[in-house]
Amino acid sequence: MTTTGEEHTTGRGGPWWWTRWRSAVLDVGLASLSAVECAFEGIRFARDAGIPLAAGIVFGVLAGSALLFRRKWPIAVVLVAIAITPAQMGYLMGIVGLYTLAASELPRRIIASLAGMSLVGMLIVMFVRVRQDMARGDLDLGDWFVPFAAITTAVGMTAPPLLLGLYVGARRRLMESLRERADSLERELQLLAERAEERAEWARNEERTRIARDMHDVVAHRVSLMVVHAAALQAVARKDPEKAVKNAALVGDMGRQALTELREMLGVLRSGDGSRRPAPSMPLVAVGVAAAVAASRVVDDGEGPCLEELEELIGQSAAAGMVVDLSVEGETRLYAAEIEETTYRVVQEALTNVHKHAAGAKTHVRLAHRVSEIAMQVENEPPPEVSSASSARLPSGGNGLVGMKERVSALGGVFVSGPTDAGGYRVSAVIPA
Repeated sequence: MTTTGEEHTTGRGGPWWWTRWRSAVLDVGLASLSAVECAFEGIRFARDAGIPLAAGIVFGVLAGSALLFRRKWPIAVVLVAIAITPAQMGYLMGIVGLYTLAASELPRRIIASLAGMSLVGMLIVMFVRVRQDMARGDLDLGDWFVPFAAITTAVGMTAPPLLLGLYVGARRRLMESLRERADSLERELQLLAERAEERAEWARNEERTRIARDMHDVVAHRVSLMVVHAAALQAVARKDPEKAVKNAALVGDMGRQALTELREMLGVLRSGDGSRRPAPSMPLVAVGVAAAVAASRVVDDGEGPCLEELEELIGQSAAAGMVVDLSVEGETRLYAAEIEETTYRVVQEALTNVHKHAAGAKTHVRLAHRVSEIAMQVENEPPPEVSSASSARLPSGGNGLVGMKERVSALGGVFVSGPTDAGGYRVSAVIPA
């Protein structure tokens, strides 16, 4: 696993301003070396200045110890190094201070200004020192050597730590930006995972609703007609045997059709992934999703009901004793499979509700083909007081209207239902084509 920026920031464990103990030990060691260096150089400075040696040593130790604060106040350390450059001491402090300054987050103009001051100070001091050595006879070279040695030494002690600090600072900023980006990506992935979980939960709920709606549409209409015919068969069994035989045949046909439709849906489920059946340990949600996919596959393959089967549907209701009037407006044309199935299911469920709640009532089914939409309306008149099928006692789960509205709304349509002024009931829907 990678260490993110947040973990890097919260991993502070050093004393005072240090983030780690290792950094504190390193700075203490560098400050000690700088103090020792400045102490030895302070002896020579005290002799040249004519002050006590102890004062020069103490001054050197105090000046060199300033390197301890290089991470906290890098500007102050570099200024101290520049200030003691004329005393020919603090070379280690100057090199480390420039490196720390260049690697810090300070503005570039401040870094360039202090680096230029350090370069000029070192250049002047080295020029004077080399010239003095040549005057004393310690060096027997030409006059060209004085500026050459001064420039070379000044650049050599200023440029390398400055360039190295700039490189380390840029690399450190790059790593911090990469850590922040990793943190941002991690948070985004977490949000995406949460949203995916929410979408999956929403999809599971939608599939459950869809499965229930499809099963309701497939079974309710057929079974309702079967119950109506069974009630009629019970009423005329002794009085009119021929009609009883006819009703019994109709009941059988309805049952076979209902079983066929169920078999088609469940058959696609069973062969959705080859011939493999769901394992007993498969969650119910997975089975539900598979059922919904199977149902949608039936629609996509064109195996669902279509508008051409409306006349057969109305004929079945008429055979059950309902007076149904079908009127079609506009030019008949083909629609998408889901639009034709939704139109069929709305009319089917509306007729089923008439069988349940208004048995024997005359019903008008109107279908209108328009330019950019298809409209349907199923309206029944008030039911008669006495009906031969009134003893059927058809149960109602109260989900028919909800399922119709969900189907129509899923296609961007409008669904309206309610009682009429004459005492009947009307179901209307408009679906974009």
